[in-house]
Amino acid sequence: MAVNTDEVLISHAEIEQMLDRVSAELNRDYNGKPLVVVGILTGAFIFTADLIRRLEMPVIVDFMQVSSYVGEYSTGELKIKKDLSVDIKDMDVLIVEDIIDTGRTLSLLKEQLKQREPRSLKICTAFDKPDRRVVDLVPDYNGITIPDEFIVGYGLDLDGKYRDFDDIRIVRKE
Repeated sequence: MAVNTDEVLISHAEIEQMLDRVSAELNRDYNGKPLVVVGILTGAFIFTADLIRRLEMPVIVDFMQVSSYVGEYSTGELKIKKDLSVDIKDMDVLIVEDIIDTGRTLSLLKEQLKQREPRSLKICTAFDKPDRRVVDLVPDYNGITIPDEFIVGYGLDLDGKYRDFDDIRIVRKE
């Protein structure tokens, strides 16, 4: 089955504007206080890099790789493929995600990280797809709310491809 990725949903310029807005919100809210930024691999690596370069506070960056799915189905359990290398106890922590869809994995991750006793724990997403949400999860910082479309680009992929687009494109199966 062929795929078409010609339809641009969000331009690179719109992504840049979103980054400016979200980073301004973070700079205002954290007001120079140190922040641990936890990027969720693999999709959020570009968003995380672009975001931290705009932050005006001391930042510790770490990454996690997690899953709660086997194929298309949630197991209800969080599998940590790569854990944090820093202790987040008594730290302000920001989870940075590429996209929130059903919210299952991120909800499980948030509960697990709370057990590590951070001072605060918030979620920032580049793209939010609330129409697909199956758990009660609202990001503290939301880049762009999107319709229920399968998207690629800006770190998001389809079978490992298309992460390198600097915009967001809709995947159409042909």
